[in-house]
Amino acid sequence: MLMRILLIVLVILLFVLLALSFHIVPQNYEGLVETLGKYSRTVKAGFVMIFPGVQRIRKVSLALQPLEISKYRIITKDNAEITTSLTLNYLVTDSYKYFYNNTDSVESMVQLIRGHLRDIIGRMELNEALGSTSQINAQLAEAIGDLTDIYGIRVVRVNVDELLPSPEIQKAMDKQLTADREKTAAIARAEGEARNIELTTKAKNDALVATAKANAEAIKTQADADAYRIKKLQESLDNAGEGYFRNQSLDSFNQLAQGPNNLIVVDKDEISDLGKIPAAKKIWDQSKNED
Repeated sequence: MLMRILLIVLVILLFVLLALSFHIVPQNYEGLVETLGKYSRTVKAGFVMIFPGVQRIRKVSLALQPLEISKYRIITKDNAEITTSLTLNYLVTDSYKYFYNNTDSVESMVQLIRGHLRDIIGRMELNEALGSTSQINAQLAEAIGDLTDIYGIRVVRVNVDELLPSPEIQKAMDKQLTADREKTAAIARAEGEARNIELTTKAKNDALVATAKANAEAIKTQADADAYRIKKLQESLDNAGEGYFRNQSLDSFNQLAQGPNNLIVVDKDEISDLGKIPAAKKIWDQSKNED
Protein backbone atom coordinates (compact mmCIF):
# COMPACT_ATOMS: atom_id res chain seq x y z
CA MET A 1 0.00 0.00 0.00
CA LEU A 2 2.82 2.35 0.93
CA MET A 3 4.67 1.49 -2.23
CA ARG A 4 1.60 2.33 -4.27
CA ILE A 5 1.31 5.72 -2.60
CA LEU A 6 4.99 6.46 -3.21
CA LEU A 7 4.59 5.43 -6.82
CA ILE A 8 1.64 7.75 -7.24
CA VAL A 9 3.60 10.60 -5.63
CA LEU A 10 6.54 9.96 -7.91
CA VAL A 11 4.31 9.93 -10.96
CA ILE A 12 2.73 13.23 -9.89
CA LEU A 13 6.15 14.76 -9.28
CA LEU A 14 7.27 13.53 -12.67
CA PHE A 15 4.31 15.17 -14.37
CA VAL A 16 4.94 18.41 -12.44
CA LEU A 17 8.60 18.38 -13.44
CA LEU A 18 7.68 17.70 -17.03
CA ALA A 19 5.14 20.52 -16.94
CA LEU A 20 7.74 22.88 -15.53
CA SER A 21 10.29 21.79 -18.10
CA PHE A 22 8.30 22.87 -21.14
CA HIS A 23 8.04 26.56 -22.09
CA ILE A 24 6.70 28.41 -25.10
CA VAL A 25 8.56 31.46 -26.42
CA PRO A 26 6.00 33.72 -28.24
CA GLN A 27 6.38 35.04 -31.75
CA ASN A 28 8.77 38.01 -32.05
CA TYR A 29 10.49 37.07 -28.81
CA GLU A 30 13.79 35.45 -27.92
CA GLY A 31 14.51 33.36 -24.82
CA LEU A 32 17.63 33.66 -22.71
CA VAL A 33 18.25 30.38 -20.91
CA GLU A 34 20.17 30.62 -17.64
CA THR A 35 21.66 27.62 -15.86
CA LEU A 36 22.23 28.16 -12.15
CA GLY A 37 21.96 31.92 -12.76
CA LYS A 38 24.45 32.00 -15.63
CA TYR A 39 23.58 32.59 -19.28
CA SER A 40 23.84 29.37 -21.26
CA ARG A 41 22.08 29.85 -24.60
CA THR A 42 19.56 31.86 -26.62
CA VAL A 43 16.46 30.19 -27.99
CA LYS A 44 14.08 31.36 -30.71
CA ALA A 45 10.29 31.53 -30.61
CA GLY A 46 8.57 28.18 -30.18
CA PHE A 47 8.61 25.20 -27.85
CA VAL A 48 11.57 25.08 -25.40
CA MET A 49 12.51 22.51 -22.75
CA ILE A 50 14.64 23.32 -19.69
CA PHE A 51 15.57 21.66 -16.45
CA PRO A 52 13.29 23.08 -13.76
CA GLY A 53 14.99 24.31 -10.61
CA VAL A 54 18.33 24.38 -12.40
CA GLN A 55 17.49 26.51 -15.40
CA ARG A 56 15.16 29.36 -16.14
CA ILE A 57 14.24 31.34 -19.25
CA ARG A 58 14.00 35.10 -19.72
CA LYS A 59 11.86 36.32 -22.63
CA VAL A 60 12.90 39.45 -24.55
CA SER A 61 10.61 41.15 -27.08
CA LEU A 62 12.08 41.92 -30.49
CA ALA A 63 9.05 43.95 -31.67
CA LEU A 64 9.18 47.67 -32.45
CA GLN A 65 8.63 49.65 -29.25
CA PRO A 66 7.30 53.24 -29.01
CA LEU A 67 8.74 55.50 -26.32
CA GLU A 68 7.94 59.03 -25.23
CA ILE A 69 10.69 61.05 -23.58
CA SER A 70 9.17 63.49 -21.12
CA LYS A 71 9.78 67.22 -21.29
CA TYR A 72 13.09 68.61 -20.11
CA ARG A 73 14.89 71.95 -20.39
CA ILE A 74 17.74 72.93 -22.70
CA ILE A 75 19.77 76.17 -22.85
CA THR A 76 20.43 77.59 -26.33
CA LYS A 77 23.58 79.34 -27.54
CA ASP A 78 22.14 82.76 -26.64
CA ASN A 79 21.25 81.56 -23.12
CA ALA A 80 17.54 81.17 -23.77
CA GLU A 81 15.70 78.38 -22.00
CA ILE A 82 13.44 76.09 -24.01
CA THR A 83 11.49 72.98 -23.10
CA THR A 84 11.48 69.99 -25.43
CA SER A 85 9.92 66.55 -25.63
CA LEU A 86 10.63 63.64 -27.96
CA THR A 87 9.07 60.45 -29.22
CA LEU A 88 10.97 57.56 -30.74
CA ASN A 89 10.65 53.96 -31.91
CA TYR A 90 13.28 51.35 -31.14
CA LEU A 91 13.72 47.60 -31.32
CA VAL A 92 16.02 45.08 -29.68
CA THR A 93 18.62 43.72 -32.09
CA ASP A 94 20.65 41.68 -29.60
CA SER A 95 18.75 40.27 -26.65
CA TYR A 96 21.98 39.26 -24.86
CA LYS A 97 23.43 42.79 -24.93
CA TYR A 98 20.04 44.29 -24.14
CA PHE A 99 19.56 42.18 -21.01
CA TYR A 100 23.08 41.57 -19.68
CA ASN A 101 25.27 44.50 -20.78
CA ASN A 102 23.25 47.14 -18.94
CA THR A 103 20.99 47.18 -15.93
CA ASP A 104 18.53 49.41 -17.87
CA SER A 105 19.34 49.63 -21.57
CA VAL A 106 16.27 51.73 -22.39
CA GLU A 107 17.14 54.39 -19.81
CA SER A 108 20.73 54.45 -21.04
CA MET A 109 19.45 54.98 -24.59
CA VAL A 110 17.22 57.84 -23.42
CA GLN A 111 20.11 59.55 -21.64
CA LEU A 112 22.25 59.21 -24.75
CA ILE A 113 19.59 60.80 -26.92
CA ARG A 114 19.00 63.61 -24.45
CA GLY A 115 22.70 64.39 -24.32
CA HIS A 116 23.02 64.61 -28.09
CA LEU A 117 19.90 66.75 -28.40
CA ARG A 118 21.21 69.09 -25.70
CA ASP A 119 24.48 69.41 -27.61
CA ILE A 120 22.74 70.11 -30.96
CA ILE A 121 20.37 72.76 -29.62
CA GLY A 122 23.11 74.24 -27.41
CA ARG A 123 24.97 75.23 -30.59
CA MET A 124 21.92 77.08 -31.95
CA GLU A 125 20.37 80.41 -31.09
CA LEU A 126 16.74 80.50 -29.97
CA ASN A 127 15.16 81.67 -33.24
CA GLU A 128 17.25 79.23 -35.26
CA ALA A 129 16.29 76.32 -33.01
CA LEU A 130 12.57 77.14 -33.05
CA GLY A 131 12.55 77.18 -36.84
CA SER A 132 14.75 74.13 -37.45
CA THR A 133 12.84 71.15 -36.06
CA SER A 134 13.38 69.03 -39.17
CA GLN A 135 17.07 69.87 -39.23
CA ILE A 136 17.39 68.99 -35.53
CA ASN A 137 15.68 65.62 -36.13
CA ALA A 138 18.09 64.82 -38.95
CA GLN A 139 21.16 65.82 -36.93
CA LEU A 140 19.96 63.84 -33.93
CA ALA A 141 19.35 60.69 -35.97
CA GLU A 142 22.81 61.03 -37.53
CA ALA A 143 24.46 61.66 -34.16
CA ILE A 144 22.87 58.60 -32.56
CA GLY A 145 23.77 56.35 -35.47
CA ASP A 146 24.92 52.97 -34.19
CA LEU A 147 25.85 54.22 -30.71
CA THR A 148 22.93 52.38 -29.13
CA ASP A 149 24.24 49.10 -30.54
CA ILE A 150 26.20 48.59 -27.31
CA TYR A 151 22.83 48.24 -25.59
CA GLY A 152 21.56 45.80 -28.21
CA ILE A 153 19.07 48.45 -29.40
CA ARG A 154 18.52 50.18 -32.72
CA VAL A 155 16.58 53.46 -32.85
CA VAL A 156 14.34 53.37 -35.91
CA ARG A 157 12.84 56.85 -35.63
CA VAL A 158 13.36 59.84 -33.36
CA ASN A 159 11.32 63.02 -33.50
CA VAL A 160 11.35 66.30 -31.58
CA ASP A 161 7.67 66.89 -30.90
CA GLU A 162 7.88 70.43 -29.55
CA LEU A 163 10.29 73.21 -28.68
CA LEU A 164 8.76 75.73 -26.29
CA PRO A 165 10.51 78.84 -24.96
CA SER A 166 10.10 79.78 -21.33
CA PRO A 167 6.95 81.78 -20.38
CA GLU A 168 8.99 84.98 -20.00
CA ILE A 169 10.55 84.61 -23.45
CA GLN A 170 7.17 83.66 -24.92
CA LYS A 171 5.62 86.87 -23.55
CA ALA A 172 8.46 88.93 -24.99
CA MET A 173 8.08 87.18 -28.35
CA ASP A 174 4.33 87.79 -28.31
CA LYS A 175 4.89 91.49 -27.64
CA GLN A 176 7.44 91.69 -30.43
CA LEU A 177 5.11 89.85 -32.79
CA THR A 178 2.24 92.19 -31.89
CA ALA A 179 4.48 95.23 -32.44
CA ASP A 180 5.64 93.88 -35.81
CA ARG A 181 2.07 93.22 -36.87
CA GLU A 182 0.97 96.72 -35.84
CA LYS A 183 3.94 98.21 -37.68
CA THR A 184 3.12 96.21 -40.79
CA ALA A 185 -0.54 97.26 -40.56
CA ALA A 186 0.42 100.93 -40.13
CA ILE A 187 2.75 100.77 -43.14
CA ALA A 188 0.02 99.07 -45.18
CA ARG A 189 -2.50 101.76 -44.19
CA ALA A 190 -0.06 104.56 -45.03
CA GLU A 191 0.76 103.00 -48.38
CA GLY A 192 -2.95 102.54 -49.07
CA GLU A 193 -3.73 106.16 -48.25
CA ALA A 194 -0.80 107.37 -50.34
CA ARG A 195 -1.94 105.21 -53.23
CA ASN A 196 -5.50 106.48 -52.85
CA ILE A 197 -4.30 110.10 -52.91
CA GLU A 198 -2.14 109.35 -55.92
CA LEU A 199 -5.03 107.74 -57.80
CA THR A 200 -7.45 110.54 -56.82
CA THR A 201 -4.99 113.23 -57.92
CA LYS A 202 -4.33 111.41 -61.17
CA ALA A 203 -8.07 111.06 -61.80
CA LYS A 204 -8.62 114.80 -61.18
CA ASN A 205 -5.70 115.73 -63.42
CA ASP A 206 -6.95 113.40 -66.13
CA ALA A 207 -10.43 114.96 -65.83
CA LEU A 208 -8.98 118.50 -66.09
CA VAL A 209 -6.90 117.54 -69.09
CA ALA A 210 -9.89 115.85 -70.72
CA THR A 211 -12.08 118.94 -70.03
CA ALA A 212 -9.42 121.27 -71.39
CA LYS A 213 -9.06 119.13 -74.50
CA ALA A 214 -12.83 119.09 -74.97
CA ASN A 215 -13.08 122.89 -74.54
CA ALA A 216 -10.19 123.41 -76.92
CA GLU A 217 -11.81 121.09 -79.42
CA ALA A 218 -15.15 122.94 -79.06
CA ILE A 219 -13.47 126.34 -79.50
CA LYS A 220 -11.61 125.07 -82.52
CA THR A 221 -14.82 123.65 -83.97
CA GLN A 222 -16.67 126.96 -83.33
CA ALA A 223 -13.81 128.95 -84.82
CA ASP A 224 -13.78 126.71 -87.86
CA ALA A 225 -17.55 127.16 -88.19
CA ASP A 226 -17.28 130.99 -87.87
CA ALA A 227 -14.45 131.11 -90.36
CA TYR A 228 -16.41 128.95 -92.74
CA ARG A 229 -19.49 131.19 -92.33
CA ILE A 230 -17.44 134.36 -92.86
CA LYS A 231 -15.74 132.82 -95.85
CA LYS A 232 -19.04 131.86 -97.43
CA LEU A 233 -20.51 135.27 -96.63
CA GLN A 234 -17.50 136.97 -98.16
CA GLU A 235 -17.78 134.80 -101.24
CA SER A 236 -21.47 135.69 -101.51
CA LEU A 237 -20.74 139.41 -101.15
CA ASP A 238 -17.95 139.18 -103.70
CA ASN A 239 -20.34 137.52 -106.16
CA ALA A 240 -23.28 139.85 -105.41
CA GLY A 241 -24.13 142.57 -108.01
CA GLU A 242 -24.61 146.32 -107.45
CA GLY A 243 -28.38 145.85 -107.36
CA TYR A 244 -28.08 143.73 -104.23
CA PHE A 245 -26.31 146.50 -102.33
CA ARG A 246 -28.81 149.08 -103.65
CA ASN A 247 -31.67 146.99 -102.36
CA GLN A 248 -29.91 146.63 -99.01
CA SER A 249 -29.56 150.41 -98.85
CA LEU A 250 -33.23 150.91 -99.66
CA ASP A 251 -34.24 148.47 -96.94
CA SER A 252 -32.06 150.28 -94.47
CA PHE A 253 -33.49 153.67 -95.33
CA ASN A 254 -37.04 152.34 -95.16
CA GLN A 255 -36.33 151.01 -91.66
CA LEU A 256 -34.89 154.36 -90.67
CA ALA A 257 -37.90 156.18 -92.14
CA GLN A 258 -40.25 154.11 -90.05
CA GLY A 259 -38.26 154.75 -86.87
CA PRO A 260 -38.27 157.83 -84.59
CA ASN A 261 -34.71 158.81 -85.46
CA ASN A 262 -34.44 161.09 -88.55
CA LEU A 263 -30.61 161.26 -88.47
CA ILE A 264 -28.93 159.48 -91.40
CA VAL A 265 -25.18 159.03 -91.62
CA VAL A 266 -23.78 158.48 -95.11
CA ASP A 267 -20.41 158.66 -96.74
CA LYS A 268 -19.33 162.07 -98.01
CA ASP A 269 -18.84 160.65 -101.47
CA GLU A 270 -22.45 159.56 -101.60
CA ILE A 271 -24.10 162.66 -100.17
CA SER A 272 -24.66 164.06 -103.67
CA ASP A 273 -26.61 160.99 -104.67
CA LEU A 274 -28.76 160.90 -101.58
CA GLY A 275 -31.70 162.45 -103.40
CA LYS A 276 -31.74 159.71 -105.90
CA ILE A 277 -32.69 157.19 -103.21
CA PRO A 278 -36.52 157.05 -103.09
CA ALA A 279 -36.65 156.50 -99.40
CA ALA A 280 -34.36 159.46 -98.79
CA LYS A 281 -36.37 161.66 -101.14
CA LYS A 282 -39.52 160.77 -99.30
CA ILE A 283 -37.96 161.62 -95.96
CA TRP A 284 -36.73 164.96 -97.39
CA ASP A 285 -40.14 165.86 -98.71
CA GLN A 286 -41.80 165.06 -95.43
CA SER A 287 -39.38 167.26 -93.56
CA LYS A 288 -40.04 170.21 -95.93
CA ASN A 289 -43.80 169.93 -95.53
CA GLU A 290 -43.52 169.95 -91.78
CA ASP A 291 -41.51 173.15 -91.95
